Amino acid sequence: MNPTLVILAAGMGSRYGGLKQVDPVGPSGETIMDYSVFDAVRAGFDRVVFVIRRDFEEVFRTAIGSKYEGVVAVDYAFQDINDLPPGFGVPPGRAKPWGTAHAIRAARGVVTTPFAAINADDFYGRDAFQRLGVFLRASCAADAKPRFAMVGYRLDQTLSEHGSVARGVCRVGAGGLLETVTEMTKLVRVPGGAENRENPGHPIALTGAERVSMNLWGFSPALFAALEKRFPAWLEAHAQDTKAEWYIPFVVDELVGEGKVEVEVLPTESAWFGVTYREDKPVVVAAVQALVAKGEYPQKLWS
Repeated sequence: MNPTLVILAAGMGSRYGGLKQVDPVGPSGETIMDYSVFDAVRAGFDRVVFVIRRDFEEVFRTAIGSKYEGVVAVDYAFQDINDLPPGFGVPPGRAKPWGTAHAIRAARGVVTTPFAAINADDFYGRDAFQRLGVFLRASCAADAKPRFAMVGYRLDQTLSEHGSVARGVCRVGAGGLLETVTEMTKLVRVPGGAENRENPGHPIALTGAERVSMNLWGFSPALFAALEKRFPAWLEAHAQDTKAEWYIPFVVDELVGEGKVEVEVLPTESAWFGVTYREDKPVVVAAVQALVAKGEYPQKLWS
């Protein structure tokens, strides 16, 4: 069974400004998503599901989805702030959807195979998709204890020079299995490593060598049942905080801690880069051009 690629593309990129999912970075106008789809297809993925918002469906289908006709099957799922369990409503003041776990949950009626979930605005690299494709075909069975995967990057290779970033910082145990993942939302580069400055008075020092989640996950469809079961409890605890987000690393961390799943950390040699701030774009454009010059990607991905 070939896996599906689920791309979380519902965010408008508030810090970056504009619909960065359709912003070109490649030499022939390719987007970051184009490279993710290209890498996934050559790693054996045969279907892509874009999780988007209804309000930009038309421009997204025209600018992105139409590129892949004849290359890979394409479907859509829609993240909606009102897509909540029975008995819950959107509290006053809530303006945006509920985070990455909520976004993945939006695909529950569309995805029935093992799948990878990725951010739309991150470049993950060929090696990462190859490793995850092999894992999903071989290991991601929906049995009594599902086995998921997370592609792990070095923290110091994922920081921005232009502001703080959010990362899931992982502790990896015996056999390469994930023990815990802690979401840190104010990570900055400092001499000799990094700091998490969520609490400015008590920053948390890191070496930079930690493995982090860049939201490149491998799941079986068993994840959807776990999301349905846990979402009401999260809403009970956090719904009144109008900016609270239900991150997928939170769910994975809970499942691992309760012994419900095993998560294999797949270390990758791929270079990661992303556009968090507008100032990041020239760095990404140069990095993509360097990979094209090395022959890792063609000058034009899609004919």
